[in-house]
Amino acid sequence: MCRHRGRKAPLGEGATVTSSRTPYGDEPPGTAQAPTALRKSLGVVDGFAIAASSTAATTSIGIGLGVTATAVGLHLPVIMLLAFLPILGIAAAYSRLNRVEPNMGSGYVWVGRSLSPWLGFLVGWIGIVSTIVFLAYTTTVTGSALLQLAGEGGLHEVAGLRLDPDSTAQSTALGIVVLVAVTFTAVTGLRSAATFQKYLLVFEYAVLLGFCGYGLFAGSQPFSLDWLNPFSIPSFEQLAQGLLLSVFCFWGFESTFSVTEEIRDPQDASKAGLITLFTMLGLFLLGSFAFQRVLSLDELTAHGAQGLTYFGNQLADQPLAALPLIALTLSAVASLQSGVIPTVRGMFAMGRDRTLGPLWTKVSPRYGTPAAGTVAVGCVAAAIAVLSLVIPKVGDLILASVNAIGVVVSIYYALTALAAASRFRGSFRESWSLAVRAVVLPVLSAAVLLGLGGYLCWTFYTSADHFEVSPDNGWFMLFCPAAILLTGFVAAAWAKWVRKSPYFVTGRSVAPDALAEPVPGPA
Repeated sequence: MCRHRGRKAPLGEGATVTSSRTPYGDEPPGTAQAPTALRKSLGVVDGFAIAASSTAATTSIGIGLGVTATAVGLHLPVIMLLAFLPILGIAAAYSRLNRVEPNMGSGYVWVGRSLSPWLGFLVGWIGIVSTIVFLAYTTTVTGSALLQLAGEGGLHEVAGLRLDPDSTAQSTALGIVVLVAVTFTAVTGLRSAATFQKYLLVFEYAVLLGFCGYGLFAGSQPFSLDWLNPFSIPSFEQLAQGLLLSVFCFWGFESTFSVTEEIRDPQDASKAGLITLFTMLGLFLLGSFAFQRVLSLDELTAHGAQGLTYFGNQLADQPLAALPLIALTLSAVASLQSGVIPTVRGMFAMGRDRTLGPLWTKVSPRYGTPAAGTVAVGCVAAAIAVLSLVIPKVGDLILASVNAIGVVVSIYYALTALAAASRFRGSFRESWSLAVRAVVLPVLSAAVLLGLGGYLCWTFYTSADHFEVSPDNGWFMLFCPAAILLTGFVAAAWAKWVRKSPYFVTGRSVAPDALAEPVPGPA
């Protein structure tokens, strides 16, 4: 029986979604103006470029491997492979849901329809806040990479100030300049942004494949089958943290679904997402093996945010040794741009449901993009980056951000997978093989991620007896994801009772075909 009177049962896989009479549900025509639709200009390759840049393989390898090694030691290859399995189930859920209801709101729309509007809003909120936090710390990472690059070029001091890549203040100041630039490119058009991403990816992947491939053969550390044995990880707590950190490395493949309304064929978004996911797996495994062949455990954990730079210096002399650092810098720049794009699209979907304000639905007549929202997200990310100066070291900032985002992303992914299982539960009557793919695998993936997130939160709670703003303090690490969730419920209450969004009555989002046509403009 349905949760809402007069509401139809969840759609099956072959059903299509039709729009309501107005963009805001059953309100009389004229009470609200339909937001303008976005311009469709992308294909599979463009979707892959955006998703791959959001996942940021070079950044994940260059920084994430060292962070993950602090938890699991020399077991990076197997931990990446284990983390991929639940993520593959999540990707299947995204693909199947996008097939029946392509919507830039993705999880926000699907969870609200199949589970609960409150949970749907929470999924949208988690996606927004976690990505803005990601943008804030990536701003700092970008600045740090540029300072490392300056040091490699012989520039160690400016106007009497010694340049320090591990200084949060210096790195943030420089990174904000880059954030402003990439926000501008995201405003001027998604097609131009996707083209820019493709050029960056070609260079990054060429450097990664060249150096990591060479490192597999030139490394001095002996290969060990123990690298592939998860049972030799000392404790379950370390295994859980390693898995959650590895899940974070895969985070971003779903960005292609956030631009599904700007892709000429929505099915191309599903293809781009799956291609991205398998590409990331290949690169992460290559990077894991190569790093462990070249670097000892002490070297892996000691260099943190500068791990890729050290890796390059072990394999080549200058100027070739600078190529991995240049690739890391470009990856961080691409991550900033690709992080802005899907966040604003998700907020666009929420804005047209009136769960967020009208600012997020304003489309530039000149560029055909949500320009006002894009600028606003860039400003908020810059402000949070400045607030993060309370953590003085870049490495500590990365650890705190990654752990906080990892916990909430596990909830975000799990709820979307459960929405798919609920929506396609009727597949048990059609085919057991279909039911396994559409229901069983998403449920198992959701259970794994919720279990990991819950266990890690428990270890944070029991590991400290006082609060301190430090990545070594368990209560602080627990406070960060808890704050994201609590502010999400407050924002949902505001949307329901103050904005009176019809989304909380019907659980349904505005369908893309209910929107006005975009104003013509340059591509």
